[in-house]
Amino acid sequence: MIYFDIIIIILKISKNRGYIMDFQKMLKVAIEAAKKAGIDILEIYKNPFEIYIKEDESPVTMADIEANRKIIDILTREYPNIAILSEESSDDISRLNEEYVWLIDPLDGTKEFIKRNGEFCVNIALSYKGQIVLGVIYAPVKNDLYYSIRGSGSFRVFQGKKTQLSVSKRIKDRRMVIGQSTRVQCVTALAHSYNIPIIRMGSALKGCMIARGDAEMHYRFGPTMEWDTGAMQIILEEAGGYFRQLDDSIMTYNRKDTKNHKGFYMLNRWENKITLE
Repeated sequence: MIYFDIIIIILKISKNRGYIMDFQKMLKVAIEAAKKAGIDILEIYKNPFEIYIKEDESPVTMADIEANRKIIDILTREYPNIAILSEESSDDISRLNEEYVWLIDPLDGTKEFIKRNGEFCVNIALSYKGQIVLGVIYAPVKNDLYYSIRGSGSFRVFQGKKTQLSVSKRIKDRRMVIGQSTRVQCVTALAHSYNIPIIRMGSALKGCMIARGDAEMHYRFGPTMEWDTGAMQIILEEAGGYFRQLDDSIMTYNRKDTKNHKGFYMLNRWENKITLE
């Protein structure tokens, strides 16, 4: 954790285009953006909506588009000089020259949104020199908010109550959270081979489950995108958990290639790491 300690020291004195970054204020703005996007999402969620298919064959709805617009409007109003990388916006590669970049998934779990199972969320993260330093995840159906600043812990606000998150201490009786998608056969087989009970959850809320102590592990073998993992990673790590790519390397952000090709895993404790053949 020495690397992250150095990052924290740098953040306390860092500047962006002439002004000192106030991470508490940035967190407040990110939470505002996530919640207001959530209002737009729910308005569409409770009514009939059209489903469109993007070039990569993934689904998209007006909820994705409207939430993206709302988030970008709020972030650029407050921080016009900070670059943005969002799932639903064209990629401006000038971001590669910037130290700070917002990572946005305006509706993580579009398939869950379409199924109307409530297991979707808004993800907003802030990257600094390739590492995540701030993250917000908001699940609008349950008004369930998770957030973190590097070095300050992770927190949840649910049913009007704020709690600090901490991963479980379980080594025995560990539980694996996996996605709701049908493309999870490899993870299911892995859990069954170790007699690990499975919990199903959509979107980045899987990482939140581990961060709050309701599961101990998650493995992802397929590719993901930067905006899928950024907020989830910092919330888990600041709750005491571990996030690594499948080759055990640290995930970096604001890359030219925004796809995470290696897959990743999340753990409450290193002792629960499964050695993959």
